Amino acid sequence: MAYTFAQYQESADYIKSKINGFIPKVAMVLGSGLGFLGDVVETPTAIPYGEIPHFKASTAPGHKGRLVFGTLAGKNVAVMQGRMHHYEGYGYDEVSYAVRVLRLLGCDTLIVTNAAGCVRTEWNAGDLMLITDQIKMFSESPLRGANIPEFGVRFPDASHLYTPRLQDVAREAAAELSIPLREGVYFYCYGPQYETPAEVRAVRLLGGDAVGMSTAPEVIAAGHCGMEILGFTLLSNMAAGILDQPLSEQEVLDAAAAAKDKFSHLVLACLEKL
Repeated sequence: MAYTFAQYQESADYIKSKINGFIPKVAMVLGSGLGFLGDVVETPTAIPYGEIPHFKASTAPGHKGRLVFGTLAGKNVAVMQGRMHHYEGYGYDEVSYAVRVLRLLGCDTLIVTNAAGCVRTEWNAGDLMLITDQIKMFSESPLRGANIPEFGVRFPDASHLYTPRLQDVAREAAAELSIPLREGVYFYCYGPQYETPAEVRAVRLLGGDAVGMSTAPEVIAAGHCGMEILGFTLLSNMAAGILDQPLSEQEVLDAAAAAKDKFSHLVLACLEKL
């Protein structure tokens, strides 16, 4: 469907009625098994997606499906515990809807996280990757349809969707914490089936370092409406064909649980430096 600016504003107004003048500055989209950061928000106000006008439900495993407002590392945040995916049956405008609403609420920075398959054979499952760029060439854009000028221009530049300044913040934080941090390109695929070994080889040839089923649509929408963006991938498993074993969603959730401490320490350190 094509949303109107009035619908985005209706969602924002409903949320404002629940958060009593609180103005979030940093939006956080937490992926599979990584939503625990929303549980440590201080003085939290949680709003299930189902209560917010025009929001969709999040049905993926490990996604609580709610917005949490409060403070983390001294910053006013809006944390999405779970996201919407195209594979759940949603259009890209629906997948990215929440990002624009958070922009209307005052967020000028977006931190996105995901769990994805590792394409680089010399890296390891369990590594963290700083996203420096993304590839989403083979599907429509969340900006398809009539442009909404209140958010941005018809043909937005995408040269630096992931903000270089924030990448430097992440590198500095990782170095101070002695957390190894890979850097690479996130390659978006639709899902919900995992990629075939042949598709993973194609991703590698096209320049992808990690492959997953989320993030890229929200980042495009956030870039369109002028947000600075920082992205992290948990390389939860080796992508199809690298190891002689099948892939499973439980593997992703187990990897997220194992990386909980280093991931949360890194994100919180970045928040402190913003």
